[in-house]
Amino acid sequence: MNTPNPTDHPDLTGAAAHAGAAHLIEQSLGHLYSAALRTAALHHLADHLAGGPRTAAELARLTGTDAVFLRRCLRYLASCEVFREDDNGAFHLTPTAQFLRAGVPGSLRDAVLMLTDEIFVRSSSALDETIRTGAPGFAKVFGAPFFEYLQGAPKTRELFDSGMAAFSEPINDLVASAYPFPERGTVVDVGGGRGGLLRHILLRHPGLSGVLLDQAAAVQDHVLDTAELSGRWRAEPGDFFTAVPAGGDVYVLKHVLHDWDDASAVRILTACRHGLAPDGKVLVVDSVPVPGNAPHPGKALDVAMMTVVTGKERGPKELDDLFSRAGLRRTRILPTPTFASIVEAVAG
Repeated sequence: MNTPNPTDHPDLTGAAAHAGAAHLIEQSLGHLYSAALRTAALHHLADHLAGGPRTAAELARLTGTDAVFLRRCLRYLASCEVFREDDNGAFHLTPTAQFLRAGVPGSLRDAVLMLTDEIFVRSSSALDETIRTGAPGFAKVFGAPFFEYLQGAPKTRELFDSGMAAFSEPINDLVASAYPFPERGTVVDVGGGRGGLLRHILLRHPGLSGVLLDQAAAVQDHVLDTAELSGRWRAEPGDFFTAVPAGGDVYVLKHVLHDWDDASAVRILTACRHGLAPDGKVLVVDSVPVPGNAPHPGKALDVAMMTVVTGKERGPKELDDLFSRAGLRRTRILPTPTFASIVEAVAG
């Protein structure tokens, strides 16, 4: 291993340098923030605070935890604006903590439990190996590629499906309302999991029908069987690498392409192009990172992707290359109020 030997010696003693040092140390402890969030989610701390503030001792009695240690964890989360401690030592919900509540609209509790599970934590700990080899660390840690591993681990698969549903739910209605879907026609939700996005699209656009395509384990727990959608949908187990239901006017790929390497992504897009009705559209809903040094959620998600799967978060030029290889052409990118954008493509 080559060790750099810089010739310059920056001044690391000034006030600005000390601020940078403090920031670096704080960021190095970021894994503890994830662990604290997971602890709060597992013990339903936000749910116990939904009725009003409680002290750590009161929460400890409700959760069967140690009051002293729980308070230390809560104090840390309060410093991160997840909870708020008042002058009497009672902890309150903040707007952020509301998302940790279970069973409320927009809850991210299942997403937090997924993202802080060992499938991500242990994979990220092998990031140095990922960088060295150019391959996800997940397979080395768990003994099989991510999606192959899920097939033999039903509890983890259930965690992943419920976590992805929660992760996606906040953007589903925003996507359904941000894109000008046609008044009539068929929307095919490719790799749509339980169908959360398709449900929002059909509810907002009563003239449309829909098809949910995913593996059998995902579609069997779909969320489409409601009175408002009666007779307007069907769920099909299948393999989007080989074929998708034909004749769709809009094919939606939400959080699908970012799971796969370029060659696999081209196969998925090619299957969609072959299924397109005349004048049909393909919509890729993913994070599209912006260039430069500005913060963007897609940049963190991109690193997460590289440790777990072979995919990545792609910028416009990278997406254009995939579309071209699949016989498609990008027509526009529509931002949403969330981290995801809607990238539209047509045949040609």
